[in-house]
Amino acid sequence: MIQLSFANLSLSDLEPLVNMRKLGIAEYDWTQVDAVTLSVSEQQDVDKIQARLLKSATLLMNETTIWGRAIYPLLMLAEQGDIHALAEVPLQAQFKTFEISGVADSVFGREIEGRIETPYLVVLETKRGIEAKNPQHQLYGQLLAAAWLNWKENSRATQEIWGCYTVADVWTFNRAEITGFEAARPSMVIETSREYSEKLEAVMILKILKQILKQILKRYGVRDRIAA
Repeated sequence: MIQLSFANLSLSDLEPLVNMRKLGIAEYDWTQVDAVTLSVSEQQDVDKIQARLLKSATLLMNETTIWGRAIYPLLMLAEQGDIHALAEVPLQAQFKTFEISGVADSVFGREIEGRIETPYLVVLETKRGIEAKNPQHQLYGQLLAAAWLNWKENSRATQEIWGCYTVADVWTFNRAEITGFEAARPSMVIETSREYSEKLEAVMILKILKQILKQILKRYGVRDRIAA
C-alpha cells in the first residue's frame, strides 16, 4: 500500500494512481454569482475586512497573520446553520492502492461537537519561500481524501467536492467530481476558477463561498441534514 502525505504531494505521485482530467480555468456555473445577495450586516462585515486589507502589505505578512486577518474571517461569514469553517482538520483516506493523509488548514463542512463530520470545501494556505510546494497538487490530495470520507458516509458513486488555495490574500477555487472509490485508479475531474484578490474582490469571494454552499445544500442538504 502506497502512503501519501499532503505536505509532500507532487503531480508525479498522483498521476500513476488517479485518472485526472483537468478542465482548466474558466467561468463555471458555480462562479456565476449575480443572483447571490448579501445581507446588510454581511456587506458591512466584508467591507471592513477589505478596508483593513487595503491598508496592509499582505505580501510581507507571514501566513499566520494573513490567515487571521483575511482568510478565516471571510470563511466565517459564509457559515450557515451547522456548516462551519474549522481550522487544522485531519483528513485520511484509504483507496484500493494507496492511502493519503494529512492536516488541512481549514475545512468548511457540517460540524458536530467540534469536529467536521462531512467536509464540503477544503482550504489550503500556500506556504511561501524556497520550501514551498505547488499548492494545486496538495489540494488535489485533500480533495481526494475529503471525497472519500463523504463516500464512506453516504455511498454516492460520484462525490462533488470543492477546495481553494490562497496565496497571500489571493484565492483560487477548484471543484472536483470524484468517482471509482473501489477501483484500482479512482477518477477525478477538476474545474478551476480564475484568481480573486481579496483586497479588491472580497465581495466576489464571499458570494462564491455562498454559491458553493447553496449547491452543497441542493445536492446533499435535505436527506443528509435530516439524517443528522
